[in-house]
Parts: sequence; structure tokens; C-alpha cells
Amino acid sequence: MHDTLSSLVERALTGNRRPLEFYLRDNSKLPGPRANLELAHDMSHLLAAAIPRNPESVYSLLKYFANGDRRAAAGNTPAEFTMLCGVIAYGICAAAYAEWREETMTVLSLYAASPHWRVREGVAIAYQHLLVACSQATFEHLGYMATQGDFLQQRAAIAAVAEPPILYATDIVDSALDIQRIVLERVHSVSTDGRKNEGFRILRRTLGYTLSVVTAAAPERGFALLRECAGWDDKDIRWIVAENLKKRRLAKFVADREDVERLLTR
Repeated sequence: MHDTLSSLVERALTGNRRPLEFYLRDNSKLPGPRANLELAHDMSHLLAAAIPRNPESVYSLLKYFANGDRRAAAGNTPAEFTMLCGVIAYGICAAAYAEWREETMTVLSLYAASPHWRVREGVAIAYQHLLVACSQATFEHLGYMATQGDFLQQRAAIAAVAEPPILYATDIVDSALDIQRIVLERVHSVSTDGRKNEGFRILRRTLGYTLSVVTAAAPERGFALLRECAGWDDKDIRWIVAENLKKRRLAKFVADREDVERLLTR
């Protein structure tokens, strides 16, 4: 399959895009429960490898597959998959080519508001590649989205940093936990009417697991934040804390979990 994909990417770089698009659609595994993320990554890495010899054509393909006009595509369809491929490719290519990073982060912040959950996941994946390539600049961008963005942009920020392989250094873990705190505090400040928004509900569900991922990497600071949140007079925040305590990744921290659970039951 890789040889076929490589050949189709080369044809697309010369202007014949349709065979590659049809191939992506035919192998998308959509409609279905799980999109073909392996294919999306393979195409993205092939495009990234082609940047040194043909940057203009690669950039044109990124815009073609992640075109804003595709926002009207129905969810769980091959058409959505092509947009997902474009979004992931944006991140992988910008990770390889520094000149594209600033613009790519802006593009991803727009796709963070996609009505399709797979595209939103693609945005988080793209940011994770950028976090590996340029952690400081990416954290600054994600921090801005956490502080100033709408519900779905906040969701992108917390999801992007909640990935165990990128939480390998103390400064990175601290930055990831800071982003979780910023968003939790913003959630706490949302009005009753604001909490009826679908974007808020999506953000709430995401917070139901992201905090445990970062806490597993920084137990002392993470559980301190969980304890603090457990004491807030906020049913949504307390639900978020309870959901994170259920995650198996925190099971080994028995004393800390029980301590936070006692606070929740008071």
C-alpha cells in the first residue's frame, strides 16, 4: 500500500490530485467507527519529505485537502476523511518546515471549531507534532487559545497537551498542567446559560480525561489541582474531577485518589 500511496502523492505534486483524493476516500474506513489514521499519517509524512524539493506543490496540496470549503462535508464520510488528512498533514509538514509553523497554528485554531469530532481530533494530533518540533512556540499558542479562545479552541488546547509521549520533561509537564488549570478556571466562570452551549458540553467531556493524563505525568501538582477543584462549589468541575479519578492511569496513586474522593463526598 505504501508504494501505491507514494506514487499517488508524486502524481498529486505534479498537479494530478484526483487519483490521490479517490485513494484516500476509498481507504478511509468511513463510514465506520474508526477512520484510517495510519493512512493519514503516511500521506502526511510523504508530503513532509517532499517539502525540500517541492514546497509550493506540497503547500498547495495541504490547502486543497484541508480547504475551508470542505467544512460542509457530512460527518463520518470519506469526504470528512480527506479534510482530516489535510489537517494532520498541516501539523506534520509544519513540524518539518519551520517557515510554515506560525501560519499553520492559525489555520489549526480555525479547524479546532469544526463541527466534526474527527477533525477536532486531527487538530489535536497536528498540534502534538508541533509540540515535539517546537514546544515553546506551540505552548505559547496553545496558552493563548486556552486564555482567549472559545470553548472548542480551549478544547483543542487541553487535548493537544494530554498525550503521554510528549510529557517527557518537567517544563513541558508544568506547561501542560498550567493549560489545564487555565481552562478549568474559565469553565468555573461560565454562566448557567453559557453551560447550555454544545461547545461547553464538548469541552466538559474532554476535561473529563485530559487532567488525569497530565496528573499521571506530574502526580504531586496534578493531585494538588484535583484537590483544589474538588473544593469548588461547581457541579461541572466536580463531575470533571470525579471522571478523572475513574481513569486507570491514576489507579496506582491510591492514597491521593482516596483523598480527593473524600473531598468530593463532603
